[in-house]
Amino acid sequence: MKRRLFIIFSILIILSLVLAGCGSKGASGSKEGSGTSVKKKGKDITIAVQSNFISMDPQDTNDTQGYSAQKTMMEGLLGFDKNMKVIPVLAKSYKVSDDAKEFTFYLRKGIKFQDGTPFNAEAVKVNIDRVSNPANKLKRYSLFSLVKETKVINDYTVEVILKKPFGAMINNFAHPAGMMMSPKAIKKYGKDIGRHPVGTGPYEFVDWKQGDHLTVKKNPHYWRKGYPKLNSITFKPVPENGSRIDMLKTGEADFIYPVPTEEAKKINGKNGIEMISKPSIVVDYMSMNTMKKPFNNLKVRQAINYAINKPAFLKVVLNGYGQPLDSVLAPQVQFYSKQNVYKYDPEKAKKLLKEAGYGDGFTATLWGDNNSQAMKAMQFIQQQLGLVNIKVKVTPMESGTMDNKIWSVQNPKDADIQLYYGGWSPSTGDADWGIRPLLGGESFPPNSYNTAYYKNDKVDQLINQALQTADPKVRGEAYKKAQADIWKDAPWAFLATANTMFAKQSYLKGIYLLPDGSLDVNQAEIKN
Repeated sequence: MKRRLFIIFSILIILSLVLAGCGSKGASGSKEGSGTSVKKKGKDITIAVQSNFISMDPQDTNDTQGYSAQKTMMEGLLGFDKNMKVIPVLAKSYKVSDDAKEFTFYLRKGIKFQDGTPFNAEAVKVNIDRVSNPANKLKRYSLFSLVKETKVINDYTVEVILKKPFGAMINNFAHPAGMMMSPKAIKKYGKDIGRHPVGTGPYEFVDWKQGDHLTVKKNPHYWRKGYPKLNSITFKPVPENGSRIDMLKTGEADFIYPVPTEEAKKINGKNGIEMISKPSIVVDYMSMNTMKKPFNNLKVRQAINYAINKPAFLKVVLNGYGQPLDSVLAPQVQFYSKQNVYKYDPEKAKKLLKEAGYGDGFTATLWGDNNSQAMKAMQFIQQQLGLVNIKVKVTPMESGTMDNKIWSVQNPKDADIQLYYGGWSPSTGDADWGIRPLLGGESFPPNSYNTAYYKNDKVDQLINQALQTADPKVRGEAYKKAQADIWKDAPWAFLATANTMFAKQSYLKGIYLLPDGSLDVNQAEIKN
C-alpha cells in the first residue's frame, strides 16, 4: 500500500511539473558565476570524482573517468579538441589511403617517455601490436581488431594496415585507447602496467591508493614548451554527491564532476564557485524490442514517441540541463544529421495505437539501472505512456543483474527484454560508433548493444558503405540517409542529450570536460 501511494505521489509531482510548462536551458547551460573570488596558494590542485579508478592502462579501460586521469600522463598519435574534432598530437600529420585500409603517421621528433625511453615508430608498433592482439584480452581490442600489420617505415614514420576498409579508423586512433605507453614499462610490468603508467604526457605518475587518491606531478621534460602549468594534481574518488559539493565549498577540492543537476543552481556563483554546463554527445533513449509484439508494429513505436513530452522529460529528469534528441546522434558527433522531432501529441499517439489494433492499450515492462536518475526517467516514461493507455511496469536492476539478463541471450527469439532505458556516448566522436553498435543488424546482444533488435537491410548497407572509404563526403551522405531511415523506423523513443556538468573555483582556468564527458587538464593553471 505504501509503495502504491509513493508511486501515485511521484506521478502527481511529475504531472504538476508537466502542466506548469517545461523548457530546457540553452546550449551553453549555466554561465560562469560572478560571486566573490577565492585566492589559491601554490600550484597543486585536488579534483573530486564520482567513482574509484579501476586501471591506468588505456588499452584495458572502458570507463570515461579512468581515461580522464590517464590523459594527464599519456598521449596518443591523435586526440580530440574541445568539440571532439580529431587533432594531431604525437603524430604531426597522417595520410589515409583512398580505400581506408592503410594509415601512415608521421611522428614528432625529440619526444621521450617519462622513463627516458625514446618515442618513435618502434614504440608505436609495440603499443598497436599489443592492443590489436586478441590473446591479450584487452578491453579495447574491439577498436583495433581490424589491424592486420603495423610497419616501421623509419624512426619517425609508421604504417598501420587493416584487414579490410574501415573509414572510421582515424577516430579510433584518436580515442584514448590509442594513447602510447613506454615499451620499456610494458615489458617491465607486463599485465601490471595498469598500476605503473608511463607515457609522454604533461604529468607523471606519483602514487595511487585505491579508494583514497591518485596523484600525478609535473613532467619537467614535457615536449610542449611552457606546459604544464600546475605542479601536481590529486584525484579523490568521492561517490556521494553531497560530499563532493561540500569539498568544493570548503576548498578541499578545486574541481568536481559530475555535478548533480539538483545542486547546480545552489552553488553557482557562491564563494567563487563556477558551475559550467555544456552540450554533450551522450544520448538518452528508450529502445523497443522490434522483434516482439506490439513493438514490431511501426505505428506503435511512432505512437510511443508522440506520447512522451520531451521538453518535460528535460525539466523533470535533467532539471533542464540538456536538449531534446533530434537524431540518433548528438549534434557534435561527426556526420550528425538533424531530423524532425516527434512533437508531443498524445491524441496522435492514441490514433496511431488504434490504427495498429491497440486502441485499448497494452502492458509492457521497462528495464533500466537502479540509480536515482534512471529511476526518475523510467517513472516519467511510465506516467506519460499511461496517459495513452500503455501500462508500463518499471523494473530497475543492479547493473550486473541487468547485464546478465541482456547479454547472456544467444538467440534473439529468447530475449525477454521489451523496453530498455539507457544512454550511450560514441566516444570516438564518429557516427560509426554512435550507430553501428546500437542499431546495426549484426549488433544484437551479446555481440554488441542493439537492445532494440533492430535490423534494416538498407541501413546496414549504408553503414557498410560509409566504412568502405575515407572520403568524408561519401561517408557523410551515407550516414545522413541512415539517420533518416532509423528516425522513421523509430526503434527508440528518442529522448534527450544530457549536458556535461562540472564545478570549479574561479581561480582555476583552462580545465574542461569534452562532449564525451572526459576531462582535459593539459592547459589548467591557477590565476588569482
